Amino acid sequence: MAEWDIRKLLILRTLRERGTVTATAEALRMTPSAVSQQLTNMARQLGVPLLEARGRGVRLTDAARLVLRHAEAVFEQLERADAELGAYLHGEAGEVRVGAFSTAVPALVVPAVRVLRAGHPGVRVQVREAEAGEAYELLGSGEVDLALSLAAQAPSAADARFTRVTLLADPLDVALPRDHPLAAAERLRLADLAAEPWIFGGSGPWSDITRGVCEAAGFTPHQGHSATGWTAILAMVEAGMGVALVPRMAAVPRDGVAMREPATERPVRHVVAAVRRGAQDAPAVQRVLDALRTVAAGLGS
Repeated sequence: MAEWDIRKLLILRTLRERGTVTATAEALRMTPSAVSQQLTNMARQLGVPLLEARGRGVRLTDAARLVLRHAEAVFEQLERADAELGAYLHGEAGEVRVGAFSTAVPALVVPAVRVLRAGHPGVRVQVREAEAGEAYELLGSGEVDLALSLAAQAPSAADARFTRVTLLADPLDVALPRDHPLAAAERLRLADLAAEPWIFGGSGPWSDITRGVCEAAGFTPHQGHSATGWTAILAMVEAGMGVALVPRMAAVPRDGVAMREPATERPVRHVVAAVRRGAQDAPAVQRVLDALRTVAAGLGS
């Protein structure tokens, strides 16, 4: 029977995800030569080639992909073993490291911490603010235990590494200057604002969401100003510089801004949580997920 080494399997899986030996070494805090040596030793132990040259880099062989297909079940089972050991050793106690995008921290994570303090004070949460791409890198490398992101930024549900949990359909409201002629209209359609300057980021998920929602309403938004922070966006709206779509979870009341729900489109953005597959059985992780669901249900209602 071939010799299997979990550490070497992890190196091989990381190489598949990161694409290069250098990026793999950085992710695992190793040197590139150590990565290459470990994979060479693994190939020798298994008796099959795992890498082949491709230009100046390398690519995984079919044998390596076969190995990883079976290794995913091993990693999942090890996560379950860790979860059960954690339950045995700590019960209701433990620390859960959460990576979350900026607006989710005050709206979801902090209220969830308050819920946990009231019902499960032995479960501690360590928060790390991180946008989706970074959050999932941290989750995959084991630096956080749970990641919060928008569904549009999350890995595919088919990704064997993670289990996704839908938390919230966050409504998107239109922010208008308080003195805008349509701010007090009985019904407001997005199409009524087709000629207005819109405020949103130049690229990224929020730009895609704004453009997609407006195009679904029948027009292409004219980008009057580019900003990604909600404080800056709402300040410009208050100053009469344009209008914007704002997630209800991120909205901060301002005297000079009217928040209106579109009468017909009612767009939403979906917020999801993700854990490494198998780790959702850890009691402390379950407690955090339950607290997040409780908070999300309150926001949704």
